[in-house]
Amino acid sequence: MKLNILCVGDIVGRPGRRIIADKLKPLVRDLDIDCVIVDAENAAGGSGLTPQIYNKLLRYGVNLVTLGDHTYRKRDIIKTLETSENIARPGNYSEPAAGRGFGIYKTSKGPTVAVVVLIGRLFMKPADCPYNTIDRFLPQLKEKADIIIVEFHAEATSEKIAMGYHLDGRVSLCFGTHTHVVTADERIMPKGTAYITDIGMTGAHDSVLGRGVESVLKSFRTQMPFPFEIATGNVKMNSILVTVDSNTKKAECIRRIAIGSDGEDTTNYDSDDGRPEYFNNNF
Repeated sequence: MKLNILCVGDIVGRPGRRIIADKLKPLVRDLDIDCVIVDAENAAGGSGLTPQIYNKLLRYGVNLVTLGDHTYRKRDIIKTLETSENIARPGNYSEPAAGRGFGIYKTSKGPTVAVVVLIGRLFMKPADCPYNTIDRFLPQLKEKADIIIVEFHAEATSEKIAMGYHLDGRVSLCFGTHTHVVTADERIMPKGTAYITDIGMTGAHDSVLGRGVESVLKSFRTQMPFPFEIATGNVKMNSILVTVDSNTKKAECIRRIAIGSDGEDTTNYDSDDGRPEYFNNNF
């Protein structure tokens, strides 16, 4: 059975949430998507996630929610982390940390998808070894899920690429998040794992990683603290669509998708059937 899985890059504030609300359900319908995974660690005012926003994302059509280094910025999300099976924080946080390192979703077609979140250690705060963590998780996840996906929330491209090789043939997809800048290295690795270093962000792209340009420039130029307001211009949803064979567990296709808030600059139409194709990579 073929499963189409959409992974959406870090939502940054209200502009990112708005485009998810407006564009996700039509995209799911047009591309016959079976599972939607969204990184929401910056969804609440640019840092963290609240239960209210988590519930909204589910209503918009999100099936699995992931978090990264801003997991606990909003403390009221802790109860949700402890009680919901479809939200995951980094699995290589210390064992007593609230929440779990993977989320589970049963698709309408039957197969179950699991997403594991790992956090990097280069240029990041201390965390347990992500390689040992995923090696420990995989045996138990194979009993729980038909398709296993790993999100590596990391700063260094080298660390992400190394994880891709570590997981090739062991999971269906390994994708990177955190840097907010989409990379053009999507591919199927030799043993059948789909890989991309970073899927980008969902928010204002006339910005510095979703924040106002002028305030970020002032901070860099003066080395003084300035509040980084959420930018609002040129809002886009960056994502990838991956097709996986649930029998072989191998990925068959990985493609980048970028959708603008006006739907014009990044969407084209297939000449054969007139359906939206969404695969124009002009970011």
